Amino acid sequence: MNHTLNLGTVTWRKSSYSDGGRNNCVEVADGLPVIVPVHDSKVPHGPVFRFPSSAWTAFLGWLKDSRSSMA
Repeated sequence: MNHTLNLGTVTWRKSSYSDGGRNNCVEVADGLPVIVPVHDSKVPHGPVFRFPSSAWTAFLGWLKDSRSSMA
């Protein structure tokens, strides 16, 4: 069984949590069933971090809660 993921076919999008500046550009790829690939847009052929979908969802929930508590 081949467990290699071909990230050459995914569509990257800038995270809405990036600040839009040149130094903070995180891109994520959606649509994969069990993982969320994340990379630095300034280094498109650099390392890709792969997070379990459940961990990514929990992280985004934490961000939303953190932002709302700062308002």
